[in-house]
Amino acid sequence: MFVVLVDAYTSGKYLLPEFTALGAGVVHVQSTAEFMASMPAPDLSGYAARIVHRDLAGTAASLRPYAPVRVLAGQEPGVLLADALARELGLPMNDPDRSEARRDKYLMIDAVRSAGLHCADQFTSGDPAELAAWRPPGGYPVVVKPRRSAAGDSVFICDTADQVRAAAAAVLGSATIYGEANPQALVQSYLRGTEYVVDMVSHDGHRYVCGVWEYRKRLLPSGRNIYDRERLLAPDEAPAAELMAYVDRALDALGIRFGPTHAEVILTPDGPALVEVGCRLAGNMHPGFHDHCAGGNQATLAALEVVRPRDFLDRYAGRHYDKRAEAICCTTSTTLDGVVAEVDEAVAAEIAALESVHRFDLKLGPGSRIRPTVDLYSSTMRIFMSAAEMAVIDRDYRRIEQLKDRVYRLREEVGAR
Repeated sequence: MFVVLVDAYTSGKYLLPEFTALGAGVVHVQSTAEFMASMPAPDLSGYAARIVHRDLAGTAASLRPYAPVRVLAGQEPGVLLADALARELGLPMNDPDRSEARRDKYLMIDAVRSAGLHCADQFTSGDPAELAAWRPPGGYPVVVKPRRSAAGDSVFICDTADQVRAAAAAVLGSATIYGEANPQALVQSYLRGTEYVVDMVSHDGHRYVCGVWEYRKRLLPSGRNIYDRERLLAPDEAPAAELMAYVDRALDALGIRFGPTHAEVILTPDGPALVEVGCRLAGNMHPGFHDHCAGGNQATLAALEVVRPRDFLDRYAGRHYDKRAEAICCTTSTTLDGVVAEVDEAVAAEIAALESVHRFDLKLGPGSRIRPTVDLYSSTMRIFMSAAEMAVIDRDYRRIEQLKDRVYRLREEVGAR
């Protein structure tokens, strides 16, 4: 049995060992001629084959000898190609007529609204003046962002028309983190409330909830709202049940019937409202950590859903995770700007030794460029934390805040005094 993964960047790398453990071979398809510079290159050494996509017919022809049973996206840029290949190969897939709506945020929210679900008001255009002239019923603030990016890339919160115009010009004048042009920008009404993550795995519309997490973000003076930390809720803790039910309906509205999904939802005074959903693993998912705190993880269940669907349906469909410990995932931000000369191993060891630190990932090394954080990909470290009580995590988190900018020592610029 073979499975195809398209663009197994970041957390997508966790799918290969899970499929291998279940006895399935895995073929990797790279959607671009070169690896995407915004993300660490995936390790392709364990794959049965590695195919660089050039055209749909050619890639499908290269895959047919393996008789794959499913095609999955390993990361956001692979979603559309995974759908196209599944359709070309006649494999189980999400609704092909709504493929674009699973990648384009404007079409996504439009589909969710059409299904009768609460969501943001929105407008899209390639003209900054048109975007600045638009007003939602509730007025300012508004959110300006690309239609097809992720990880908080170029997301601005704006309080005036001039800010909208400037933000729109910034979006339209840049590429996404995946190297795609932005012919249009999207402006949406600001959703007031707490943001949450709801991660699921589906098989033919039957779903298991892998976790509900509460986001805490940090608003910068630039208008960027960056990731800070996310906390695991118990499934019986409000508003987890309400969010699960809403996301279940949103996935139906988007034609999502198979595979892992990562949904971001804001609980507004009028109820949950979808921010976006990705048809792939959660970016901050780590199998061992999620097994520890939630009794299972999205990568293992995504592989089980494909290779042993009856087991998935019998053991997981219609159920949810079990919170076994307090847990957060912390993504550290920085104001440092320069080139990393070295990692201060003593400081890194002090962070790793904190009582609640379960796993500690340095995102940079000597020679890496470090810049002030503006999105998830420009954060400097990812730290998984767990303890019996939240007070222990909070204490260790405060210490991390004190230490985080001492981990990386920067090169002294030539001519600096």
